Amino acid sequence: MPYISKDKRVGKCDEIVQLMKDLNIQPDGEINYILYKFCKDTVKPGYNAYKNYCGELSECVVEIRRRLLAEYENSAKERNGDV
Repeated sequence: MPYISKDKRVGKCDEIVQLMKDLNIQPDGEINYILYKFCKDTVKPGYNAYKNYCGELSECVVEIRRRLLAEYENSAKERNGDV
């Protein structure tokens, strides 16, 4: 996970996250639309730019699996027993 400075989190990124929470943005296509539209509107067309953007999204998936899903699975295994 690219841990960014607190200045960037508090100054920009956390405000965007809070706005998305306030607007009740859901992972049912809305996040997909937002990220696609952001890419389409801001990423300079070119192989490397698109590749880098896709890499950012892929690494986000890896972090969700590593830090959130794995923790959830471990707690479920503790509650319910191993297979």
